[in-house]
Amino acid sequence: MSRLVWLIPFLPLVGTLVNALFGRATGDRAHWVAVPALGLAFLVSCAVFLRVLNGETYVGELFPWIAAGAFKAAITVQVDQLSAVMLLVVTGVGFLIHLYSAGYMHDDPSYARFFTYLNLFVFSMVMLVLAGNFLLLYVGWEAVGLCSYLLIGFWYEKPSATDAGKKAFIVNRVGDFGFGLGIMLIWATFGTLDYGAVFANATDAVSQGTYLAIALLLFTGACGKSAQLPLHTWLPDAMEGPTPVSALIHAATMVTAGVYMVARCHKLFEMAPLSLEIVAWVGGLTALFAATIGLVQTDIKRVLAYSTISQLGYMFVGVGVGAYAAGVFHLVTHAFFKALLFLGAGSVIHGLGGEQDLRKMGGLAPRMLVTTVTVFVGAWGLAGLPPFAGFFSKDEILAATFHEGHIALWLILLLGALLTAFYTGRLFLLAFVGAPRMSREQAHHVHESPPVMTLPLAVLALLTVVAGVLGVPSAHGTAFARFLSPVLPFKEAEHGGVTALALAAVAVVVAASGVFLAWLMYGRRPVDPATIGVPRTAVHKLLLNKYYVDEIYDALIVQPIYRGSLWLARVFDPRVIDGLVNGVAEMILGWARGLRRLQTGFVMNYALTMLVGAVAVIAFLLFAHP
Repeated sequence: MSRLVWLIPFLPLVGTLVNALFGRATGDRAHWVAVPALGLAFLVSCAVFLRVLNGETYVGELFPWIAAGAFKAAITVQVDQLSAVMLLVVTGVGFLIHLYSAGYMHDDPSYARFFTYLNLFVFSMVMLVLAGNFLLLYVGWEAVGLCSYLLIGFWYEKPSATDAGKKAFIVNRVGDFGFGLGIMLIWATFGTLDYGAVFANATDAVSQGTYLAIALLLFTGACGKSAQLPLHTWLPDAMEGPTPVSALIHAATMVTAGVYMVARCHKLFEMAPLSLEIVAWVGGLTALFAATIGLVQTDIKRVLAYSTISQLGYMFVGVGVGAYAAGVFHLVTHAFFKALLFLGAGSVIHGLGGEQDLRKMGGLAPRMLVTTVTVFVGAWGLAGLPPFAGFFSKDEILAATFHEGHIALWLILLLGALLTAFYTGRLFLLAFVGAPRMSREQAHHVHESPPVMTLPLAVLALLTVVAGVLGVPSAHGTAFARFLSPVLPFKEAEHGGVTALALAAVAVVVAASGVFLAWLMYGRRPVDPATIGVPRTAVHKLLLNKYYVDEIYDALIVQPIYRGSLWLARVFDPRVIDGLVNGVAEMILGWARGLRRLQTGFVMNYALTMLVGAVAVIAFLLFAHP
């Protein structure tokens, strides 16, 4: 298996280097390098997955990396059931997004640069998933952050894009600082960074306080990467990047890294149960918080962005209550339907000549049939309605939360499910149903996207329909949970009987109610676009302004630091730092001026000085030695 495993990151890395070094030559043919590289990586990932499915795992070292005293680290990969699933998601969905990008970005003047960044992003995420130790995990973790900065700010001519890229990078630095401290504490505690050794030595010999510190520091990094409260603010602004970037970041790669990391490190979190409680509650509150903001957004991509934050909250609740397989399964299904929705939104934007405002859409269904049908499938999956995959994965998390005794958290998630179904129905109705609300010029040019863009939509729609089979409950748990059982605890195995049916029925009724409410407000009668996005109540205004979180950060953190920096630059630096340096210089100059007066240039003065000196020496010797 070793040769196959190393091929997976090697292929996108080759694609990155070819387009980076020979971008002028590849030009508008850069996709002929990048897309096959991802396609081959996906095929190799399938071959590795089949090996793992037959019970084979692999831990291998490519070469020693760092050796400094007692500290040793190597480039080591680990392939097991969890990493095999993640490899399929990252390379499979990544390949479809690469293929879609060939159509979406075909007129961009920086076409080769775009595919260079895209390949590099997937390479970084693959290394994160394959890492066999915490140091390599950290490198992959930071590399996806760098790639997100490059891709979000890809259209750097737009100030909003560069600002969004910087915001994503800086906010992630906050979380990554804690993540780095957590890895340092792991080394200080266990004397190694290898997964196997750390998890094997995670016993009661180490204090629970240490485990809690490690877990919370690691989770700080997860909050940054996966946009959980309070480090969520970067992700909606990331919509400034090209739509395929939004799909890649929000579906299969960067934002799922935090969930993957918590699942991978579950042994450390379980040694401090309070940390799992914190993970679950942060996830639950984030799910509800983001869902409420998604209700009122008018930008089609921002609705999906807040939906991503909310759905990541569900995943963290899953892993936080110990339903690790359910959380990872929702990660997988979410990758399918959220990539589908983002790419569908990109198809709409492409068909409307760049328009993203839901208030200027409507009536697209007859003119964009393939996009309409596939987005409908994705919306159905996001709403959590049966029989699509989103229903089974979300229902597993809700059932596990209820059975673990987190009733309040279960109610929060149910409310979040209601809001999710509402804003999903709202998005679909405003975009595709009713009378057109765009200008006549735009309406005349509305067209379906080319096959290179609609084919990935069809494949993702099919996956959204059929992937739920892996999450169908049975007397022995789901097939997905059984597959992951060698890596993740099989806690959510049996929740059958009347209770399970009742919980599923409640979830369906809640989701259906959300869709029905959306139809009552936006589908039953023509919508006046002038009334959308206009605050009518204090709560509506609060939601439109995203709870003023950015403004609060600006007032409490950004402005004080900015004003403090200005004071240091304009007052402290010239008056204290420069004053101290200049003062020393003036003192030396004054001393030199005084000494210069002694240098008269007359020989008689110098002879007199020598005579006085000789007399002083003789006097000293006479009186010192009588």
